[in-house]
Amino acid sequence: MGRMLSRATLPGTLSHVRHVTPVRPRTAPDLVARVYAQVERDFGMLAPPMLLHSPAPGTLAASWAMLRESLLAAGTAARPLKEAVATAVSRGNACPYCVDVHQATMDGLARGGHAALIAAGRDEEIDDPGVRRVASWARAIGTRDAAARHEPPLPAEPLRELTAVAVTFHYLNRMVNVFLTESPLPPEVPTGARGRLLRVFGLVMRRYARRAATPGDALALLPDAPPPADLGWAQGSPGLTAAFARAAAAIDEAGARSVPGPVRDLVAERLAGWDGAPTGISRAWVAQAVTALPPDLRPAGRLALLTAMASYQVDDGLVADFREGTPDDRALVELTAWASMAAARRIGSWSTARPQTAPPAIRISRP
Repeated sequence: MGRMLSRATLPGTLSHVRHVTPVRPRTAPDLVARVYAQVERDFGMLAPPMLLHSPAPGTLAASWAMLRESLLAAGTAARPLKEAVATAVSRGNACPYCVDVHQATMDGLARGGHAALIAAGRDEEIDDPGVRRVASWARAIGTRDAAARHEPPLPAEPLRELTAVAVTFHYLNRMVNVFLTESPLPPEVPTGARGRLLRVFGLVMRRYARRAATPGDALALLPDAPPPADLGWAQGSPGLTAAFARAAAAIDEAGARSVPGPVRDLVAERLAGWDGAPTGISRAWVAQAVTALPPDLRPAGRLALLTAMASYQVDDGLVADFREGTPDDRALVELTAWASMAAARRIGSWSTARPQTAPPAIRISRP
C-alpha cells in the first residue's frame, strides 16, 4: 500500500520541490533506491522533505536516518507527543509546510484539538497539562536561555526521544524553507477548504503513524561513526546515538566537499556566539558578515549563513547567486544541509536538561 500510494502521489509531491530536480524512483542509484524503499514502507509516500535531498545520496540517507529513528521508530514517547514537538518546533522556525503536515498528522492521531493550538502558538490553552508542557518545552529549546530555564516535561528516556525529534526538525525546517513550497496543499485550494483537506491528509497518514517502525533499520544505510561531543543529549539511547552520529558524519563529509573552508569557518564562528534568537527582518548582518570572505565565496557564505540562522529569509535570488558559480544540484543540497545541521547541532547542544524523576500525566485520547 505504501508503494502504491507513493507512486500515485509522486507527480504532486515532485511539484513541491524548488531549485533542484529530485531523483525519480525508476532512475535512482542504489543508496537513493534503498532510502526510497524505507520511506515508502514506513512513511507511506515519498515525502517531499526527503525527495529534495535526493541529488545528494549520502545527505538523503542522513536526513532519513534522523527522521525515521526519531519520529517514526517505536520508543517510550507516544507518537502524538512526537508530532506535538514537530509542530511546535516548525512553528518556531516559521516553516508553514511542516506545521501543516505535522498538525494534520497529530490531529489524525489524537482528539482534543491540541495540534491546532500548538500550530497557532497558543500552548497555554491546551487542557492536558502533560501535552501543554511538551509543547512549551519544544518551543523553548530553540533558544539557549529559554532551554536552560524550562523544566523538562518527561523522564530521561522519552525526553531523549523528544529531543531527537526537535533536533531533526530544526534541521528539516531549514531545508524545507529553502526547497519546498509553503504548503503541502496545491496553491489553487481555496482558503476555506484548506482545513478540510488537511484533516483528510491527517486521516490518510494516521494508518502509517499508528504503525510504529522497528528501531534501527536506517542505520545500515550509513557507515558507523563516533558520536560528536554535541550529541550528549542522546547519551543513554544507543540507537539514537548511532543514527545521529552517522548522520552528522555523512553531512560533515558532504560539507567538506561542497562548502568552502572559509565559509564553514564563518558559519561556525557565527553559530558559536548565537543563542537561537531571531536575527530580525533585515539581512544587513549577512552582508556585513560575508565581507570577510573573498568575493567569489560570498554567495555561498550568504546562503549558508541565512540557511543556518534565518532560513525563512532565503529567496530565489540568493539561490541563483550561489548557482552562478556552483550550478549542480548536489552542491546546493550539501551546502544547505551542512548549514542546517550545524544550526540543529548547536541547538541540540543546549537542549540537554535535568529530566524529571517521575512522568507527568499525559493522556492521549485517540480517535
